[in-house]
Amino acid sequence: MTRAEFQEVVDRVPNELYIGGRWRAASSSGTFAVHDPGTEEPLAEVADGQADDAAAALDAAAGAQEQWAATPARERGEILRRAWQLMTDRADDLALVMTLEMGKSLTESQAEVAYAAEFFRWFSEEAVRIHGRFSRSPAKSHERMVTMKRPVGPCLLITPWS
Repeated sequence: MTRAEFQEVVDRVPNELYIGGRWRAASSSGTFAVHDPGTEEPLAEVADGQADDAAAALDAAAGAQEQWAATPARERGEILRRAWQLMTDRADDLALVMTLEMGKSLTESQAEVAYAAEFFRWFSEEAVRIHGRFSRSPAKSHERMVTMKRPVGPCLLITPWS
């Protein structure tokens, strides 16, 4: 594959933040360069998300949480299955971008993409099997307890990476 073909794949990758169902620039309008560690050449400029962007993403997720929780388990599973299918369909591009960005071998990147995609497939299948539990109360043998599993809300996680 030529450098131009590599760049064509990289150019198809969005370089903005996906918040509230749309792609947008960072609130600071800042970007940073992503370099190929093998050549130190720039691959792309991507949005440099800041604390304001993280708060906006959390607010958007919190705003969508009630609707997501009310979405039937089968439909949530189908959404996750589509995510698996999209990752699988684009596995070669995803692996190439990972290799260009991180410098790992293409074989290792392909395995990592397949591994990550399998989480979406697994949870798409589990979405319809989220069962509660019916048991006796530990305090009184004639009382029963019901445990239900429900979506409780979004979380904000920050993963440092340099």
